[in-house]
Amino acid sequence: MVVKKLTLKNFRNYEEETFSFEDGLNILAGRNAQGKTNCVEAVFYLCTGASLRIRHEKQLIRRGEEYAKISAEAETRFGRTLLEAVIFENRRELRLNGNKVTRSVDFVGNMRSVFFSPGELRLIQDGPDERRRFLNLSISQTSKEYAQALLRYNRILDQRNNLLKDRDAQMILETLPVWDEQLAAVAARIIKKRQEYLAELSVLAADAHAFLTDGGEQLSLSAEKVYHGEEGEIAKKLVRELSANYERDIRLGFTSVGPHRDDIKIVLDGADARGFSSQGQARTAALSMKLAEVEIFKNRSGEAPVLILDDVMSELDLPRRKKLLARIKDVQCILTCTHAERVLYGAECNKIKISGGKIVP
Repeated sequence: MVVKKLTLKNFRNYEEETFSFEDGLNILAGRNAQGKTNCVEAVFYLCTGASLRIRHEKQLIRRGEEYAKISAEAETRFGRTLLEAVIFENRRELRLNGNKVTRSVDFVGNMRSVFFSPGELRLIQDGPDERRRFLNLSISQTSKEYAQALLRYNRILDQRNNLLKDRDAQMILETLPVWDEQLAAVAARIIKKRQEYLAELSVLAADAHAFLTDGGEQLSLSAEKVYHGEEGEIAKKLVRELSANYERDIRLGFTSVGPHRDDIKIVLDGADARGFSSQGQARTAALSMKLAEVEIFKNRSGEAPVLILDDVMSELDLPRRKKLLARIKDVQCILTCTHAERVLYGAECNKIKISGGKIVP
């Protein structure tokens, strides 16, 4: 898959601009706070239907404007694809090849991207929320079934949590089993998909990590909590876990077990890397996971995603910069940096200079 054109209108600090990208390496160069990250954020938004940086989408609209529009043309193995998103203060409109898309699950995954920035250290060093978000965004891009299950799970979970806040304890105890059956059935599907994904990710991330470190460290990934058996067996176990935690859940006012509480175990040379790795170790481990994600997308969809590297080179030493460029030479990459000549090392690229939200010669 290759993104050919990206048009931004009233998006972040862009009034209106069209980017032309090529196969291979594309470099967005410019001083800090000129709009480089805003550009790649738009690509990621069209792939996932979500922003990595904000909670409220109205923040994506240029100051003083009523809406923002993003559109991209991509060439996939199925032909040309046009994706559009128009973002208003309290709603958005999504279009695929000119047709309005009412469900976000039908929009996600028509273009695919893997995003890496210095902020991805959160994936290793922060709490489990970051790692669940990584799994959800990644798996949803290649599995519509997973995306649908996740939406349904969150709806049921909200209803169960609302019930737990009710003051009528007898009514809660009588009603919870109904929600438990529904929640466990969808949760089992999510857990099974995550286990399959992590098994593949662990092997590929270990390989990428060995490449980046010259075999100096070993990386392994696994689910913190392992469920055995098929979906039906997992669902039955979850029902038992949910019922065993009734008293605790009523006291807390929320559901304390399920895939919304799961985590990824990240081990470096036999030690837990979460919260205990150095900055350099965490950066390399997170980058290895992202490179593995690229390979999974290739394996599952038959084509590579666009790889977004946002201000990454400044955080890597020279040997790892060169290794990274060698590793991604067969993938379309959009890389942002302040000084392109410091990251090229002879590599051919499409260089785009940005200043004040505009492309400049």
